[in-house]
Amino acid sequence: MLDNYKILTVTHKRVNLHSISDFVVKTSDPSALKMRLQDLKEQFGLDELLYLSTCNRVMYFFHTERNVDQVFAVEFFKQVNPQIEDDILGTLDETVQILEGMDALEHYFTVSASMDSMVIGERQILGQLRDAYDQCKDWNLIGENLRMAMDQAVTVAKSIYSNTRIGDKPVSIASLAIQKMMRYHLTKEARILIVGAGQTNALMAKFLDKHHFTEVTVFNRTLSKAEEIAATFPHGRAFDLKELPNYREGFDVLIVCTSATEPVITPSLYTQLLNGEEGTKVLIDLSIPHNIAPEVVANFENHYIEIEGLRALAKENLAFRELEVQKAKAMLADFIEELPKIFQQRRLEIAMRQVPVEIKAVKDRALNEVFQKEVAQLDTSTRALVERMLEYMEKKCIGIPMKAAKEVIF
Repeated sequence: MLDNYKILTVTHKRVNLHSISDFVVKTSDPSALKMRLQDLKEQFGLDELLYLSTCNRVMYFFHTERNVDQVFAVEFFKQVNPQIEDDILGTLDETVQILEGMDALEHYFTVSASMDSMVIGERQILGQLRDAYDQCKDWNLIGENLRMAMDQAVTVAKSIYSNTRIGDKPVSIASLAIQKMMRYHLTKEARILIVGAGQTNALMAKFLDKHHFTEVTVFNRTLSKAEEIAATFPHGRAFDLKELPNYREGFDVLIVCTSATEPVITPSLYTQLLNGEEGTKVLIDLSIPHNIAPEVVANFENHYIEIEGLRALAKENLAFRELEVQKAKAMLADFIEELPKIFQQRRLEIAMRQVPVEIKAVKDRALNEVFQKEVAQLDTSTRALVERMLEYMEKKCIGIPMKAAKEVIF
């Protein structure tokens, strides 16, 4: 029953984070992404498809009867990224995890509870997973099977966070980046330029506010989201992303994290942003693929903070939470053991949706067709009694098949 759940995923555990970009859909345009995913779904005969891309993983979670093996994976990623190199395709057995059935669902739940994240206990991942699910659902890529999986993933994640301390003293990629930034002893009046207003940069802004920084300017494609972040700060300002090339007020810290799959901060744009200023700048790039061009990092004075360089701090976080991770794994194992019954019951409930409708139709047909003449001859009180009796029978009959089916399952 669960064998048709499949996952292809590339994570921080198998590759350098820079390499994850080889496996993402190369577009930041939502309409183009929608078309690409719909094409993948149709081309590979997938019933349903969920696409998740974060700073330390890319995951394709789908439901299909097709056999998913190395041959499938090679063809799949050729379509995902037509520019992918042959030597990368030749090592997919080392970089890409192929998971099916219960293994796929267990991995999905592990991701939702941030047990597989580079930063264990990072609550942000559940929000990212929900956003990815909602987007794919809006694009008609999601059906009942992935909906059931998502419902259970949320249940598992909330239970683990409630019953372990895995999320205590919450740590995230954003908080680790801020920790590293604070080592450079910036003043509270440091000019901070933020490009992008998604979840990661919104979290970055919370930490900046916590450390009492005041001079923050935010650029984003959707101006209202930039304004929400800027409003956090006493001297916060917000602009449309297209205005970024015209910005001439300098910066001490540049924080970039957008959905773009090509560099947003190119050498020419960076030179414009510097506006003749000299000195070492702090550059923070939490995007995968990176949004700051490597030439900027190589050719200008800077302290560069990016996800791969945060691994050491992430390992310290894991050591702190190791005992809680073991508790979470035990909880997940118990949940996985019950999963077939949970899914079977849910499928039964779906199959039984038509039972009340059909029983009501039988009742209406009896009154208005089969026994129409006899009912018409009844006086008002007798007819009302017959209708009440039929309504009682209708309600009672609805529960009988569900109860019987549950007894068979359990």
